[in-house]
Amino acid sequence: MQKKFFSIGIIDLPLLFLSTGGCVIHVSDIFNYLMCTDYCVHPVQVVHCLTVVSNIVPTVSPPSKCQLPPLSPVDGTVAPVQMSSSPLGSLSETASKAMSPPCTSPVSPGNGEHLYLSQIFLLVVMSFWHVTNFMLCSTSEMSPCKESPLPQSPKVLDIPQNVKDYIQEAKAHMSQTYQDMEAGLSLSSHYVDVQVSQREVVRSGKNTNKCLDKELVIKGDTDRQKTMLALSQIFDGSNGEKSRRYILLLGNAGMGKTTLIKKLCIDWSRDCIPQFDFVFLLDGKKLSVTEPVYSLQTLLLNLSSSAPSCVDPEAVYAQILAAPKRVLIIFDGFDELRNYETLLQAQEKDLTASLQKDSKAKTFTVRQLYSAILQRVLLPGCTLLLSTRPRGTASQLLRRTDSLLEMCGFTPANVETYLSQYFSDPGLRESALESLKSMSYLNLVCWNPGLCRLVCLILEQSRSVDVLPRTLTGLCHQVLCLKMDKDGRSTPTHTEAQAQSIRDTETQISNTSQAKKCSKNNQGKSRTQARTSSRTQRAKKAQEQEAQADKVDQDLRSSGGEAVTEDFDLLSQLSSLAWEGVKANSSILPTGRDISGKVKAFGLRTGLFLSHQLRASPCLSNSTKEEGENETEAGETEQRTENSERTTNDLTDHQNDQILLWANPFLQSYIAGVHLALSRTLTDRSFLQTLPFQSGGKGRRRPQREELELTQRFAVGLLFHNRTELQRFHTHTETAFRDMVANKQGLVTKHLEGLSYADLTPSQILEACHYVYEASFTHSDGGREAGRTRLVTHLAANLPEFLTFHGVQLSPPDVFTVQKALEQGGTEGRRFCLDLEDSGIQICGLRALVGLNNINTYRSCIADAITLWELLEQSDEESLLQRAVSKFTIHPLKAKQVCHIEHLEKLVNIHIHKRLSDSSSESHSILSEGVPAVKELHKLEFELGPDNGPLVLPKLWDLLPGLHNLQHLDLENSKIGDKGAEKLASALVSLPSLEILNLSQNCIGDEGVKKLAATLKDLPNLHCLSVYSNMISDEGAESLAAVLPHMASLTDLDVKFNKLTDVGAQSLGASLRNCTKVKTLRMWNQCIPFGVLERLIQQDSRIRLH
Repeated sequence: MQKKFFSIGIIDLPLLFLSTGGCVIHVSDIFNYLMCTDYCVHPVQVVHCLTVVSNIVPTVSPPSKCQLPPLSPVDGTVAPVQMSSSPLGSLSETASKAMSPPCTSPVSPGNGEHLYLSQIFLLVVMSFWHVTNFMLCSTSEMSPCKESPLPQSPKVLDIPQNVKDYIQEAKAHMSQTYQDMEAGLSLSSHYVDVQVSQREVVRSGKNTNKCLDKELVIKGDTDRQKTMLALSQIFDGSNGEKSRRYILLLGNAGMGKTTLIKKLCIDWSRDCIPQFDFVFLLDGKKLSVTEPVYSLQTLLLNLSSSAPSCVDPEAVYAQILAAPKRVLIIFDGFDELRNYETLLQAQEKDLTASLQKDSKAKTFTVRQLYSAILQRVLLPGCTLLLSTRPRGTASQLLRRTDSLLEMCGFTPANVETYLSQYFSDPGLRESALESLKSMSYLNLVCWNPGLCRLVCLILEQSRSVDVLPRTLTGLCHQVLCLKMDKDGRSTPTHTEAQAQSIRDTETQISNTSQAKKCSKNNQGKSRTQARTSSRTQRAKKAQEQEAQADKVDQDLRSSGGEAVTEDFDLLSQLSSLAWEGVKANSSILPTGRDISGKVKAFGLRTGLFLSHQLRASPCLSNSTKEEGENETEAGETEQRTENSERTTNDLTDHQNDQILLWANPFLQSYIAGVHLALSRTLTDRSFLQTLPFQSGGKGRRRPQREELELTQRFAVGLLFHNRTELQRFHTHTETAFRDMVANKQGLVTKHLEGLSYADLTPSQILEACHYVYEASFTHSDGGREAGRTRLVTHLAANLPEFLTFHGVQLSPPDVFTVQKALEQGGTEGRRFCLDLEDSGIQICGLRALVGLNNINTYRSCIADAITLWELLEQSDEESLLQRAVSKFTIHPLKAKQVCHIEHLEKLVNIHIHKRLSDSSSESHSILSEGVPAVKELHKLEFELGPDNGPLVLPKLWDLLPGLHNLQHLDLENSKIGDKGAEKLASALVSLPSLEILNLSQNCIGDEGVKKLAATLKDLPNLHCLSVYSNMISDEGAESLAAVLPHMASLTDLDVKFNKLTDVGAQSLGASLRNCTKVKTLRMWNQCIPFGVLERLIQQDSRIRLH
């Protein structure tokens, strides 16, 4: 049977009809039938169902002799493309297809066509029920309620009993596996409940249509507090939106991403996350398994670290496939965003087809399966949670995510909670808290949970504040020494006789040294009494003493044997391994390298290494399990024998299933820094190449990885560290070690002093502050104090006067190091202007920097500045409040987010009413003349775009009259329209200082221009006006032409790409003759004949095409 034409319009229902080749039925009949049923039906539902049918029934376009183009406006101008087409996939596209009018009259009915018509009618009715159910579900989901609803769980299918048993086993297994945060700390006793912040992504640049890359929005502290989410809210949609399905969790090293994931797993095992039946944890380290012997089933049920042994994998896997929306897959152990980016690269079509055809085939690699899950080729309906560090390119990943979360770190209250849980003894707890509060840098370092753990290790062993470290280098150095000392006490490496021999040798050398020292002292006294010493003799004597010290040092090392050099041998190998890992951006120890058993054992004993199982035991079938139960008793004796005979060779036998990795990223970077600073195998040239801020375009453009930055920072800190504390890290003589360190100190100093700080990026300036701080604020050590002072003085003298950290997230330790550099600059007489906008600085850090005496001005998030003012007002700190208000500046202001206009509105209200809060009945004396930042705002750029701009335009119209000194207003591409132009015209009356007004691409028509024209002539200083690419026709052009001679200051007018024709162009050209100050008039568009424009340009050269 020939395909029938079926077209449904949804605008004019009474005139629509169905053509079946021979029979015509009016849609109004179907409409009346559906409306007269016993069920409650809304006309919109009928329209929806008819649209559904139009997509179901096969259609062909009716024959037509011609296709009419879209109608043009009355004046003959060409309609823009946007007016005659709809975005792909939009509802308007479907509707336009449905509304296509037939070009031929209906054909009379033929024989045998009524059966097909009845089928169409049945489809209409069936689609009606489908649409009705859909709309009822939508209505029920969006219905408001007084209390917060519980998380909406996907529909629960009937789960077989054996699968339910497996789920309970999985929860029990997960509860036991993830109970430990790390060695000695459990989630139940030491976990601190932290929140995560909801991050946003916007397109960079003003023209969002042309910009493909996305960037993270750095929110101010006040706004960040409003977007905090508890652990139970991570998977919930916001503001009635659907649940989040592709979640990216960001956080730097040590911020607690893995700990939070473990807590999520524990919560699931306790039925606190009911929307998921299955939770699988996939580790990035599994990518090192390269054999193509896995399927999706074995990946989830065997390789997942959260999956127990499965008795009936077929049934479990079938349930997973049947309800993917109730599956949560967590990816952890990925150190960088680029690791995900490589997995999101398009796979071969044949591979994708194979994965979709049979995901149970054991022919795929772990990488291929990971990639298929991330690209939604496999289990497209599941929820994904991906954790990683925030640095690196992530354009593909950001396009897929529907939720971006970030670890926020510990608050001061969280730090106190952590310490109270860590120290069970009340006395020790109070002592630790007091010591921590007295050490500003250590206290701020505890913002990072991983570093907070290291600080607690030091506080646990320290009995005096004087020995606590003041730098990150000192902290990691003390932690490493503690681990080595603890291992040395618990693991003897020599026989008692060897140890006694070493002690006797050391005693003998010490006695000899003391005797010589006494003899030298007596000789010195006699020489002093006789007054016969000379400068040459003193120099010669110093050389003899130095040579004697070297000889004693060599004798000590040769007498001690392996006992003296064992620490160095271990650290030498460890530092080399750590540096290789930092260069490769990996925490996994290289499997191809021969690592000695001593190093492995030492690393595992001290907790520097972790052992990770790559492959889990295979799933057990029912028969295998029964056989195993029958043989259990018979094999008990044999198993005990095997266990007793196992040695370290067992690790070698299974080395393909085990990998070693660094347990702590900070200690890995510190030990790598030991290699850079103290290794004898690293030449000066190689050392120089490892220093930061290398010359060349590539080195400056590319941001460094976090591990490499830390390693470089540690290397600089170690070179200026106390030499006495570094004795166990080398086997040099005292003289050789001193010379090597002095030589590298000189290289570092020369390198840092050779930097042009004006050319460094904000992030590089911040790193320079860290390097100088690590080198300058450590234990004093003789002559090197001068070198440290030289570095910090040079930094303070060369920092730019306008110091910006715009776009760089500042943590509390970052703010502390910047504060120290600025304070040193104050002693040198330097003053600074700070730009802290889009830095995420906390309110306490903002207060610390604003309180410095050598700060001229500062920029920050407006909401954060207001919050700081309110806190200072509450604490009656009038002097600091005066400085905080007077030094604050916002000029020029680029509003890129909705919150920027909301904050500006609040600031303008403070300026107008002269009080910080609405609750205050009286104005504040400090604000008697308003807010200086508002009075000094001369330029406002409204860059929210056509999507977000209209949301806050009403607020903008309200606040504009308060900006009396505004000179430049840029509202380009904000979708103002004629109504907005009318509101703007009312606001412009209050802006007598306005010089530049940009209204390009704003859908302003003739009516809007008429309203604006009446106001524009009253702006005495306006010299530049742009209404480029609007909808102004000849009528609007005549309105502009009428006021043009009255705009005395106008020099530039741009009306290009509007709808005016030759009539409007000639009107503007004639008016231009009376405007002597106008320098350029741009008015080209497709509707103006080129001949007319050419003639106008000949008459007046100020008329331009571009």
